[in-house]
Amino acid sequence: MVLRTFGWSFAITALGLAFAAWQWGWEAFGVVLILSILEISLSFDNAVVNAGILKKMNAFWQKIFLTVGILIAVFGMRLVFPVVIVAISAKVGPIEAVNLAMDDPERYEALVTDAHPAIAAFGGMFLLMIFLDFIFEDRDIKWLAWLERPLAKLGKVDMLSVCVALIALLISAMTFATHAHTSTGHADKSATVLLAGVAGLVTYLIVGGLSGYFENKLEEEEEREHEEEEKAKAEGKQVSAVGLAGKAAFFLFLYLEVLDASFSFDGVIGAFAITNQIFWMALGLGIGAMYVRSLTVYLVRQGTLDDYVYLEHGAHYAIGALAVILLVTIEHEISEIITGLIGVVLIAWSFLSSVLRNRRLAAEESQEKELAAKEV
Repeated sequence: MVLRTFGWSFAITALGLAFAAWQWGWEAFGVVLILSILEISLSFDNAVVNAGILKKMNAFWQKIFLTVGILIAVFGMRLVFPVVIVAISAKVGPIEAVNLAMDDPERYEALVTDAHPAIAAFGGMFLLMIFLDFIFEDRDIKWLAWLERPLAKLGKVDMLSVCVALIALLISAMTFATHAHTSTGHADKSATVLLAGVAGLVTYLIVGGLSGYFENKLEEEEEREHEEEEKAKAEGKQVSAVGLAGKAAFFLFLYLEVLDASFSFDGVIGAFAITNQIFWMALGLGIGAMYVRSLTVYLVRQGTLDDYVYLEHGAHYAIGALAVILLVTIEHEISEIITGLIGVVLIAWSFLSSVLRNRRLAAEESQEKELAAKEV
């Protein structure tokens, strides 16, 4: 099971590291390896959240997520994205931006640093909305009940998550963006942060709304098909499936890709603390992204989220922490080690809580059986 799920990741790792050593030397080998580990540690919470969405898809769309999705993740976010933000911020063409990255990596890094407030605002708002929509929803299973119960009651207020997110954006723009760091010192980035943050919020509402709509339509269609199948069985007939599942899965897939893009912001920006070479970055972060994809599928196929019910909670708390960190990094630098550790600690805590819960339930079930046996 492990080899089948992670086989491509193992193969890409071996080929990628061998190529780095052959093409650029042992220094590149070490940098690519470090970047791979960085991406995995920063994106483990991404895998848990992805698994919660991917389990709603069939095997075909899971394969699409591992093939087409990984191409988008590696080439789109880890290679093209840094070039695009440099091209936009420097007002140059994409080809010129690539030449700049290869010929003048220090200038390239400076341009990415200048674009960081906008990137952080967009990604921070998108991730913050994910966390707020999760924490304001009333759920049967609660992890930190003392916190989640009152927040679930507050969540009954319409559009509360949007209001909270906009307030957070306004505070970030007024507090951090006014003196945001740039390659030339300090500059007022308030307008840029506000625009990028609103764009992140709108993107979440559009993509999340479409995926939610088609997911609901899929559930309605599946219920209708189930009734028709039962009727057809009684009559000795068969009912052909319709293509609505494809639409629903497509928008869920689109939502996953935007989600992955938001998660990858911190990895791409953090990679510049290690190297300025975009091709080393793309290779290292791409290898890490492969493992995140494989881990997502593994969690789905093993039913881990069903067995360890607090994992999804821990991942969403990690998302909330990452959203806050991204907004704070508009002005203040925060070590990638801290960013990665927060996510790992929260998920490890939720995993341990799930294990303890399972043991407690098993002990209670055992006691009930013993009492029933004694009564007999």
